[in-house]
Amino acid sequence: MKIGVTSQNFRTITGHAGKTRRFLIFSENSDGVPTEVDRLDLPKEMSMHEFRGTEHPIDQLDILITGSCGNGFKRRLESRNVRVITTGEQDPLKAVSQLLAGESLAPPLPHDHQHGS
Repeated sequence: MKIGVTSQNFRTITGHAGKTRRFLIFSENSDGVPTEVDRLDLPKEMSMHEFRGTEHPIDQLDILITGSCGNGFKRRLESRNVRVITTGEQDPLKAVSQLLAGESLAPPLPHDHQHGS
């Protein structure tokens, strides 16, 4: 299973997933421990907000963890068979570890602006 985390700074979980261009990619190793296996640093035109092509690098993910996203983003990724989870957790490794352990992640922080419909 591949789990992506939105992280514009490659250190913490960040929000605005539709405009995110940087992702940490984790996989579970043979001992069941989450391990960072890749990083994506995409050009602006490859953010999901801008992208209009058919194949995208985040299509390889099973799950995407983010600090925030709009409903349109969730629907778009679900149509690509990627489950989106929003959380207020800031630590990528902790969030992935909790997810793999079947634990609930911290609820997302309040999101105070409107997205277009």
